[in-house]
Amino acid sequence: MTSPTTNQPVDPAKQHQTLSVSSSDVQGAYDAKMLEIRLAENEKVAETKAQTLGLSYIELAKMPILPEAISLLDEATATTQRLVCFIRNQNEVKLAAQDPTDPAVKQTVQQLADQGYNIELYLVSAHGIDQALQFYRSIPKVRKLKLGVSISDTDLAEFKGQFSSFADLAKRIRTVSLTKLVTFVIASALEGRASDIHIEAEETGVKIRFRIDGILHDIVELPIAIWEKLASRIKLLANLKMNVKSKPQDGGFSIEREHDKVDVRVSAIPTNFGESIVLRLLMSSSAAINFDDLGLRGKAYSDLERELRKPNGMIITTGPTGSGKTTTLYAALNRLNDEETKIITLEDPIEYKLSGINQSQVHTDEGYTFAKGLRSILRQDPDVIMVGEIRDLDTAETAINAALTGHLVISTLHTNSAAAAIPRFLSMNVKPFLLAPALNAVMGQRLVRRICPACKTEAEIDNQTMSEVIAVLSKLTPESGERNRAQDPAALKFYKGKGCVECHGIGYQGRIGIYEIMAMTPEIEKLILAGQVSEFQIQELAITKGMVTMMQDGLLKALEGITTVEDVFRVAKLS
Repeated sequence: MTSPTTNQPVDPAKQHQTLSVSSSDVQGAYDAKMLEIRLAENEKVAETKAQTLGLSYIELAKMPILPEAISLLDEATATTQRLVCFIRNQNEVKLAAQDPTDPAVKQTVQQLADQGYNIELYLVSAHGIDQALQFYRSIPKVRKLKLGVSISDTDLAEFKGQFSSFADLAKRIRTVSLTKLVTFVIASALEGRASDIHIEAEETGVKIRFRIDGILHDIVELPIAIWEKLASRIKLLANLKMNVKSKPQDGGFSIEREHDKVDVRVSAIPTNFGESIVLRLLMSSSAAINFDDLGLRGKAYSDLERELRKPNGMIITTGPTGSGKTTTLYAALNRLNDEETKIITLEDPIEYKLSGINQSQVHTDEGYTFAKGLRSILRQDPDVIMVGEIRDLDTAETAINAALTGHLVISTLHTNSAAAAIPRFLSMNVKPFLLAPALNAVMGQRLVRRICPACKTEAEIDNQTMSEVIAVLSKLTPESGERNRAQDPAALKFYKGKGCVECHGIGYQGRIGIYEIMAMTPEIEKLILAGQVSEFQIQELAITKGMVTMMQDGLLKALEGITTVEDVFRVAKLS
């Protein structure tokens, strides 16, 4: 008996079908293998390109990516720029780009750095980017809620020109509804060039004050009945806890304008009758101040510019809080900022975002102090380092060592004058033999108010004040390059602002710095190396070498009609 399959005729159609399926399987396997080879070759090309550009490489297609990482960039940006975030650990992020040289990619990376992220950039293949973009499907599509106050140019135009004095403003504020009060107050503050808004609960009312050009002005007192709703509105905007009234709180929000952005920092502290809430208005345009607009002049200007051009050393600016130190540092950084210079700052807090500069935020409560941050910065191979403030020996020694090892370090110190910086460093137990060669220059500064140009008029100076002016100006030395105007008192003319609509009746409009620049000399270095040295000794020696003091610089500006004698004495008179 034969098997049923033995010698059975084969159906030609079925035979063709069997052969066709087998051929398809073979072709599919072949195509898959060729694709694998091509992808491997592409990865090799990407790796070689990364090595050529000095960048890191990773095979991104094999990397698991979490939603919190990929969501750092929106899908549109990632798709257009072929740029994704594949690892995100707090402020440490790793980005992958198909073309890191793309200007749009560079701009996005810089924007993230400006926001405080420490970025490591990888070059990856096109396949890696394609695979990573698929992770956006895992992100829930949630509509973002826009929080904060939105003040447009149209809103500001509504208030422009409607008050010529603070009395007019007070009348208008009293007529505004509670729902619009915060917006109106902020808009009015911006219109009036205020840097801070103070809202204070008192026993019988709510006082609103503006700080304009460094001086507080009472604006209006409102009924105490509105306090709770007003405070709650501000806390809601600043993301503060509305039910917490017995502890200090800090928060903030942003105001988007057509040509500018205003960051509003909000601080609330408990007081006898409620709270004191202060809103600080930080305009991004303020960070773009030009070095030439600071108010430096003559020998001070040339001395500081020369020291800034040195490749290493330390430049210190001194003065009390609110004397414009940060603005001066930012102007100096803007002057130094170019494609060939790596600049890193260490700040607490970051007040303004600077394009092209890496800014790092100190977090003392997390152990990221000025000293620790500065050590980390040194491993980033910077050319210029800005340290927001030198507060202790650890930070001072690290900054000095950086200045001695090929870095230009600029920072601030809280002292009353440039000469006082030396005893302050020595009191921190800084070693004199390290401090002397590290210091390039020390700058003392204050801010004085500019006379309103629309209402400037000649001012009468009483005899006692004129005697003090002459005594200060008579100490100008020939080395300063300034003419000794005290030799002809009759020719000394000063000015003031009468008060007008343009300046809201104040008589001043804007501020300018007055400075003293103490550049290092062999004689000053010898005093430092001696160890026990007084502020007076150093100042007198610096003056003989041509230093113009802050008081002298201010009075020279007063003679030029820039500011008033009264304002110079207000900020610069030390005794």
